[in-house]
Amino acid sequence: MKIDTIRKHAMSLEAVTEEPHHHFSSFRVKGKIFVTVPPGDEFIHVFLGEEDREAALAVYPDFVEKLFWGRKALGLRVSLKAAKPAVVKSLIDKAYETRVLKGARPRKRSAAGRTP
Repeated sequence: MKIDTIRKHAMSLEAVTEEPHHHFSSFRVKGKIFVTVPPGDEFIHVFLGEEDREAALAVYPDFVEKLFWGRKALGLRVSLKAAKPAVVKSLIDKAYETRVLKGARPRKRSAAGRTP
């Protein structure tokens, strides 16, 4: 799968921007990163919740692996050479939805019961 296909798909989603993230490129919605592209365009990093991440690892072990930040798994590292385009698009869509919903949650209440 080519990075141009990923870029076109990610940018077709509502309110998505492409911005630098250190030496990576990133796709964001409302400022929240849901996909990064490391240099070389061989992999993408897709940020998913544990349930979605574990399901993808079980079904697609030939082209996805856990993506760690320190000891914490934050998403998937996807090998584009072996990846199935429909699956990658689906993973991107799920990461996008996760970020949109995460940003739509109501604020947590303070100890006094009021929204800060």
